[in-house]
Amino acid sequence: MKFNNKYRIKSARLPHWDYGNPGMYFVTICTKNFTEWFGMVQNREMILNKTGNIAENYWVGIADHFDNVELDEFIVMPNHIHGIIGIIGDKTVGRDVACNVSTSDRMSNISPKPKSLSTIIRSYKSAVTRSIRKHHNSHFAWQPRFYDHVIRNNHALKNIQTYIQKNPENWEKDQSLLQENERFISKLN
Repeated sequence: MKFNNKYRIKSARLPHWDYGNPGMYFVTICTKNFTEWFGMVQNREMILNKTGNIAENYWVGIADHFDNVELDEFIVMPNHIHGIIGIIGDKTVGRDVACNVSTSDRMSNISPKPKSLSTIIRSYKSAVTRSIRKHHNSHFAWQPRFYDHVIRNNHALKNIQTYIQKNPENWEKDQSLLQENERFISKLN
């Protein structure tokens, strides 16, 4: 109330959507300043380096750490990761919504809930960061946020799977789209 929401950061998440709900989510996570930490695209194929292998291995390991996750198509690119995460189960794990925060137990209400998309991505980014900083480069960092899209039907799922598969072929175009997306997200801050 003190600042009348003047300094509130607008959420990039879908308003009123519970990100603990079962469903399919398309996620893009970018490195800070789009630094190409994970390898290079050569002849329209992604060639991972050691840090890229870390990013890939930890992505594959997400399902080992979250029993409510099934992984679908994904790719590690030089400066970002695209992936489809399926949250499975027949009931929600708790609210993980960036709006409608009540005044009681405020921090509990706005914190990411266990097994929600935000918790999954936060854990992934943290594990990759720790490993890369310990073994390869202490300056590694991610962008503070991530992009997500709730996949609503099989047609959209197929289109996103194709987009991910063809990402190395479209590397040049993808770079300009990522930078445009990041400029949009930074305006929200």
